Amino acid sequence: MSEHPLPDAGLLALSRDFREALRHSIYLVRRLDADGELSAAQLSTLKMLLDSSEGSAEARGEANGVRVGEIARNLGVKVPSATEQIIKLERAGLVRREADPADSRAVRVKLTAEGHAAVESANTRRNAVMAGILGSLSDAERQALAAAIPVIGKINETLQP
Repeated sequence: MSEHPLPDAGLLALSRDFREALRHSIYLVRRLDADGELSAAQLSTLKMLLDSSEGSAEARGEANGVRVGEIARNLGVKVPSATEQIIKLERAGLVRREADPADSRAVRVKLTAEGHAAVESANTRRNAVMAGILGSLSDAERQALAAAIPVIGKINETLQP
């Protein structure tokens, strides 16, 4: 017998529907900046580095950057794929790689000022497109969306390491 009983049918259906909605949302977000210079994967990598640099110096690991393995895990790819993206971003001057001071075998990646500017520019473009989409919703639909955002945030927090 299984240690974890299966959730009820209603919860399984909600899970399926929510997962599918998220999948389609990912496609939408990837198309928001289709004309941008960076790929969706590159922007995701830069955004992850930006997110890791926010907050206090201790929380953001300012002196250390983010390990390549952690970037790969967060992107859901293998280390060689993440490394390939990082090399392209480094050549573009958007990130820099440095040896990990705590482990000479590891590499850490830091966002450059140019990388930060690229993320901000992409966010501005994406937000403008999304605002146009959200503008087509009714007030009630926008309120429902606003109410759902903290719930989605709570779900996302359960996935953090």
